[in-house]
Amino acid sequence: MTFLIIIAGIVVTGFLAYAIVNFIPRKFHWVISIILIALAAFLIYKINFEIQKPVQFNKEKKVKYAAVIKNMKILRDAEVAHKKVTGKYTANGEDLIQFIDTAQFALTQTRNVPEEIKLSGGITKIIEKRVVDTIGYEAVKLQFAGLDYKNMLNIPGTTEKFKIEIGEIEKIAGLKAPVFEIKVDKALILKGMDFNLINQEKEAIGGEEVRGEYIRVGSLGEVSEDGNWPPFYDQRDKQDNEE
Repeated sequence: MTFLIIIAGIVVTGFLAYAIVNFIPRKFHWVISIILIALAAFLIYKINFEIQKPVQFNKEKKVKYAAVIKNMKILRDAEVAHKKVTGKYTANGEDLIQFIDTAQFALTQTRNVPEEIKLSGGITKIIEKRVVDTIGYEAVKLQFAGLDYKNMLNIPGTTEKFKIEIGEIEKIAGLKAPVFEIKVDKALILKGMDFNLINQEKEAIGGEEVRGEYIRVGSLGEVSEDGNWPPFYDQRDKQDNEE
């Protein structure tokens, strides 16, 4: 649409220039000059606006993404802690918050204990057996000190909440591993921004951009607790914590 406006402006400018030379009396040339100056200023503004629009879009996009990813990292760490304590992930976000408030990590210590075993013929052998002792407990909540985990289910900038999906995949024959995935459509996060730029953003293939049409952490298709965002967002989060 903007491109058509610029083309129309150029056509009108050419028409006015032709009209000045061939049809408009000299005494009215100053009026046409003012119109041409105003039209030129408008075209310059539109061209500059089109150049700056993707720059501003990327700037605002990164701020929105950073807020969303920050909550997704807290959720990811909560799921990892839940699996460490219970052996599985959970799809219930409210239960996950309660887990952080009440659960404890077992603090363990591993030691080797000599053990005598009997072999055939009355022969004995001393072997070392590994023993894991529980030496105490630590509140899971301590791991989330300073983090707003109470609101980690909220998708920043929207009225929506993250949906947590869990499942199992077979790593090797007969051995299944629990997996989880949390994802949010980029279009939801960028709602209200330029439609064409949002569509381009959903086709991002990586590099310094978030891959694909979703921001995602974890995976239902492979054993992974990673997110699909570039290192930029981890560095930014670290800078925010230092500040």
